[in-house]
Amino acid sequence: MIDVVMPQMGESIVEGTITKWLKQVGDTVEKDEALFEISTDKVDSEVPAENAGVLKEILAEEGTVVEINKVVARLEVSDGSAASAAPKAEAAAPAPATATVAAAAAAPAPTPAATTSVRSSPLVKRIAREKGVDLSQVAGTGQGGRISKKDLEAYLSGGGVPAGRPAISGGGYEPFPAAPDSRFGNFEVQPLSSMRKAIAEHMVRSMHHTAPHVSMVHQFDCTTIVKVRAAAKNKFLEQNGTKLTFMPFFLKAAAAALKEYPTVNASLVGTDVVTHRDINIGVAVALDSGLMVPVIKQADSLSVVGLQKAVNDIAERARNKKLKPDELSQSTFSISNYGGYGSIFATPAINQPNSALLGLGAIHKAPIVIDDAIAIRSICYATLTIDHRLVDGALAAMFLEKMRSIIENWNESVL
Repeated sequence: MIDVVMPQMGESIVEGTITKWLKQVGDTVEKDEALFEISTDKVDSEVPAENAGVLKEILAEEGTVVEINKVVARLEVSDGSAASAAPKAEAAAPAPATATVAAAAAAPAPTPAATTSVRSSPLVKRIAREKGVDLSQVAGTGQGGRISKKDLEAYLSGGGVPAGRPAISGGGYEPFPAAPDSRFGNFEVQPLSSMRKAIAEHMVRSMHHTAPHVSMVHQFDCTTIVKVRAAAKNKFLEQNGTKLTFMPFFLKAAAAALKEYPTVNASLVGTDVVTHRDINIGVAVALDSGLMVPVIKQADSLSVVGLQKAVNDIAERARNKKLKPDELSQSTFSISNYGGYGSIFATPAINQPNSALLGLGAIHKAPIVIDDAIAIRSICYATLTIDHRLVDGALAAMFLEKMRSIIENWNESVL
């Protein structure tokens, strides 16, 4: 009999929610066959069995939040091995190098008391760090004054103000502030999913605590790339087995602009500017349950074909819960293509720890003036949302102008 444990899906992950058991007690399980699904604040993923055998016991029901390396089930294996799966779980998914940087950018540095002298679990310290709470101000009810998750929740719900943050109307910087009761009439209630909770917390931190957001909009004349795509799409599909979309054109242009204006590709960590030499572009993928931003690493090194295949691959695996944790981390810049859903204009929020995010509206026909004459052109409104602590409006404008020039004067073959 061996133990099946909650895997650690990246260095910064300390717990996961079991969302679905794919096998039931008594079922035969093959090695590497999906055993259960989990949701963390970084990824939704299937967890494969480390050994073949029969599922004898399930110790954590669906919907249960489980700390990493805790036993969630027991498997009877045919060879009688009693080795625990814990060592493999600890090694699962290489720890993203920027995980701690992301955490630092998303929340103010806690005081020394909050990280050294206070007794609490890694989970409690992580929550305190994200919410900006000085744990030395929280009363612990555990043995020797140890602070539990319930102690921290009681502190926050009782009006405790996170360290270094002013309280604001409507519940401060909490992602789920108190609100007027809306349970009236004919209604139903469902708990918020783990993914939507994580998105809510991330957006509140990004918008209201970490980065002062400013958005700048430029108009791109996409008539040239519309013609290039139309002329190439059938042969492109035949040669590459995948459809040609507009995304790789914008990815190529963004990568070139990031090379020319590296500050847009930087992260602000405290008072340090981390300028990334790699150009890793996150691409937002909409799911039924929320939003993920898988990352195309070294995007500047890929051709249009390579970029299109990368976009298709990460989108498909995101929807099928096949992404690995390190594929959702280490982005240096992000793109959100809300134009795919018909929207022509938006002001998207920055994906931390990035300093900028590009939003793309739908390409649509519109009358514009060219040489004092009215012409019908294919137009896209591109929005660059910036962290105004690091990126100024002039730099944002130059970045967008670089992209516009590439898009409007496209001369690269896509075949």
